[in-house]
Amino acid sequence: MVMKRVVSFVFLLFAAVSTIASPRIIRVACVGDSVTFGMLIEDRENNCYPVRLQQMLGEGYDVRNFGHSGTTLLRHGHRPYIECEEYAQAMEFAADIVIIHLGLNDTDPRNWPNYADEFVDDYLALIDDFRSVNPKCEIYICRMTPIFHNHHRFETGTREWYREEQTKIEEVARRTGLHLIDLQEPLYHRPDLLPDSLHPDAEGAQILAQTVYSALTGNYGGLQMGELYSDNMVLQHGTPLRIAGTADAGEKVKVRFGKQRRKTVAQSDGEWEVILDPLAPSFEPARLTVSTRNRKLNFDNVLVGEVWLCSGQSNMEFQLCQTEESECAAQMEYAAGNPSVRLFDMKLRCHTNNSAWLQADLDSVNRLKYYLPARWNECTPEAAREFSAVGFAFGRMLADTLRVPVGLINNAVGGSPAEAWVSRRVLEKEFSDIMRNMDDNELIHDWCRSRRKVNTSASTNPQQRYTYDACYLHEAGILPLADFTIRGAIWYQGESNAHDIEGHERLFPLLVNSWRETFRNPDMPFLFVQLSSIERPTWPAFRDSQRRLAGEIEHCDMAVCSDVGEQWDVHPRRKKVVGERLARLALRDVYGFDIVASGPQCISAESDDGDVVLTFCCGDMLHSSDGEALRTFEVSAGGDEWFAAEAVVECNGTLRLRCAEVEQPRSVRYGWQPYTTANLVNGDELPASTFRIGVGVE
Repeated sequence: MVMKRVVSFVFLLFAAVSTIASPRIIRVACVGDSVTFGMLIEDRENNCYPVRLQQMLGEGYDVRNFGHSGTTLLRHGHRPYIECEEYAQAMEFAADIVIIHLGLNDTDPRNWPNYADEFVDDYLALIDDFRSVNPKCEIYICRMTPIFHNHHRFETGTREWYREEQTKIEEVARRTGLHLIDLQEPLYHRPDLLPDSLHPDAEGAQILAQTVYSALTGNYGGLQMGELYSDNMVLQHGTPLRIAGTADAGEKVKVRFGKQRRKTVAQSDGEWEVILDPLAPSFEPARLTVSTRNRKLNFDNVLVGEVWLCSGQSNMEFQLCQTEESECAAQMEYAAGNPSVRLFDMKLRCHTNNSAWLQADLDSVNRLKYYLPARWNECTPEAAREFSAVGFAFGRMLADTLRVPVGLINNAVGGSPAEAWVSRRVLEKEFSDIMRNMDDNELIHDWCRSRRKVNTSASTNPQQRYTYDACYLHEAGILPLADFTIRGAIWYQGESNAHDIEGHERLFPLLVNSWRETFRNPDMPFLFVQLSSIERPTWPAFRDSQRRLAGEIEHCDMAVCSDVGEQWDVHPRRKKVVGERLARLALRDVYGFDIVASGPQCISAESDDGDVVLTFCCGDMLHSSDGEALRTFEVSAGGDEWFAAEAVVECNGTLRLRCAEVEQPRSVRYGWQPYTTANLVNGDELPASTFRIGVGVE
């Protein structure tokens, strides 16, 4: 009897040890359509996302691929998933974890218009099916991978139906309390990884596997923060301050700055944020500490003040060392004694010169690594000399006037068109035509298209991306900044869009609004520079269009620089005055200073016995900038024939125009030459913009 008990004990002990030594394998079912199946992936059996997921999870898991191409979640769809063999196999597998990625084929016109109202109920029924074979299974549902603008049905319904469907998937997650894995966002800014605009390639499948792996394990690589968080940074004062980053799901994150302490927990997607109370400006170097149990990040020599983004194309990129010698010397002297101005200079990996890029650079561009790694620097002459000359002059004037630290971020890219800076979501909805066929799209400046062909000529990738492509610079140069609070943006761009005034009038408001959405600030100040003077025929009308846009967009204003242009050089070397005019706008519009910040602005034109009387705001002490007669005013009786008019200051804020050739003027224009010698200024020596106005028109 005793021997029998000993044998029984030994058997039970062996069984227990065996159980410990050989834990139960966790069964994972990847349910879906062609994306899960791995359609179009080379060597699909080894490169589809479920196989890659198996490699990441390791031996304790049994991951199976139950994807079937072309299937719908909708049970009344043209090819319901529940009727395919893989569904039956998944039921038999009775997985412990089920990952569902279905819905792409439901956007087919055979499905969504007819059965959209059944989508949520059909999704809930599928969830119940998996629970019926394993009541304890964990179920993850997925936001769908992207469908890009080149898909043949994108604009004929798929775009809208896809968005509606994503909303319904989110509704399913809310109603069931299930985990929601976002498979759209990790690929949304990488169209190069979806060759047919629908199916990810092997690299895309690897990203999907990593996303699912992180969702299952909570492993997001530990505590991490964006590149803008570094020693020497300037934090924005006077507003609730968002500090954000990523960490492993469920990790406790502590943030300390000065006397403020904040705690939070990283969400299931690894993201976390805290909000600090508004900070007072401070020249006293401080430390920002962010920590979890396993990692601590200390950022030293941190100041609190004003933070502005300097962006656009080559005239914003134009470096201080490239300006006139006297201007450069004065600014460098200032830089040597003002460490409270801080610079974050995002240098380019490869410039858009007239030469082919190396394959390594082409690969980096595809991975949105167009900018080299950057850090905040104190304002030494060495750091300042290669910084944006316009941005530096702007920051200097703010620092001297406000008496607070100033942080400047520069990410300008020479030659870049406006569409490159607009977010993908906005362009997909509002201007998708400009996203198509970048090499031959006539909406895109021919110079940009020709330079694209040269720079990418060594690429063998049909999906090769390029700096000037629509939305590229928003994804490579704006989104990485989104977690950092800034006061506003200054912008000098337009040269690469001046060929298409109507197109730019669509693009510019989209750009401004997409940035405000990205930075979570619907009222973010956006100050920009009007194009200067040069012998390019479309520029007078383009400058006038910019003037009108400045008046139409809230919290947006324009600095005039036509008086510093060069007749044959698109890069005027006098940049200090341009930066200071932008700073004047900021001081008035953003900081409330009672100053004149812009030149004379014509607000009305009235007929008076054959003459025209023009009334200006910001028009005190109207005069010519050079002591000569006012020039470049023209009048028209209608149509395209214009005649020079004599302009005389009549009283404060008004001019009288006389023209013997036109008895009844109907229109007036000013500065309407590509390279203009217009010379009207106000008492602060600020120039008037190019303008056109109807006589007697409100």
